[in-house]
Amino acid sequence: MKALFVLSGIASVILFTPYGKDFFFRGGFRWLYVLLFSASLSFFIVPAVRLIAIRFKMIDIPAERKVHAEPTPLLGGLAVYLGTVSAFLSNQIVDDQSLSILSSGAILVLVGVINDKREIPASIRLLIQIAITFFIIKSGVLLTLFPSESVFGASVNIFLTILWVVGITNSMNFFDGMDGLASGLSIITAFFIGIIAFMGAQPILGWMAIAILGASLGFLPYNFRIKGPATIFLGESGSTFLGFILSALAIKGEWSENNPLVSLTAPLLIFSIFIYDTIYITVARVIEGKVKSVKEWIDYVGKDHLHHRMDALLQGKKKAVILIYFLAISLGLTALLIRRVTTEMAIILILQAVVILGVVTILEREGNKRIKNVE
Repeated sequence: MKALFVLSGIASVILFTPYGKDFFFRGGFRWLYVLLFSASLSFFIVPAVRLIAIRFKMIDIPAERKVHAEPTPLLGGLAVYLGTVSAFLSNQIVDDQSLSILSSGAILVLVGVINDKREIPASIRLLIQIAITFFIIKSGVLLTLFPSESVFGASVNIFLTILWVVGITNSMNFFDGMDGLASGLSIITAFFIGIIAFMGAQPILGWMAIAILGASLGFLPYNFRIKGPATIFLGESGSTFLGFILSALAIKGEWSENNPLVSLTAPLLIFSIFIYDTIYITVARVIEGKVKSVKEWIDYVGKDHLHHRMDALLQGKKKAVILIYFLAISLGLTALLIRRVTTEMAIILILQAVVILGVVTILEREGNKRIKNVE
């Protein structure tokens, strides 16, 4: 690890220089430059960020509703944010939408850092998320599922955009409850967005996705270790930033030129793990009487998410994380395939994804039984 740390520092310095940039730019490998720079810088910054978290006592202390057993520094999201932004801006090709997404993400990072030190009420954090979603909507990052010419259509599009962004943002935060889960899912999600971006000749979208992929990849070795627990967590500054920026990129991207079914279902498939978990826990909590209002749902914290149930079923946190990785990859591959098939085949692939999630539901129910037996 020490050797990698030194190499990442050297790589970051070289890639930051004009010579390092020109070497990749002249060869037509901007995407590789963004990937290497974001990964190396993030990997190099993490130890310093960890020391800052310890110095200012930004530590996640074990508790009944948490799965880790040792006090662990937070603030890892700051390294991921700096790695993402530095690599993307160093690429020197940006647009207004990308800048609005990154600047809005900076607000979430700041709010997350404050929350990691002194908890901000969940309702306040939610209002901030809604406010910055309006900001990116103003820059043109908006779902257009309904005609925007009418007041009704425009209002519904804005509502669905807020629902999508805020929903995925918080779902990613929910998944930051087990070593390597949120950062790993960010890598997988960014990978598929990047692939579709380059397949559809959307370079800026692709570079942005690769910057997230690289920064998350640089952070992962500290957060998901084969032997031993994580040495640092993303914290709310990282999980909300990653969820926000990935959800915004899904809206920014053009998923299909002439097939509305693909445009709708491809991003849903890539983000289906997040959507599924949010819907499942919401329904389960309402049925079981755990939440009776929107405020109670916002404030509720429980060990009833997908990763908790898979942990109970498989009797191993790392097994649960790897299983969820594979689920996300399989559904992402379906999203890639659905872009190249007929409408009839696309419907079959969608049904296949529903069947996969149906199997997950059965496994979740079994995991829930084991949790209740332990309780």
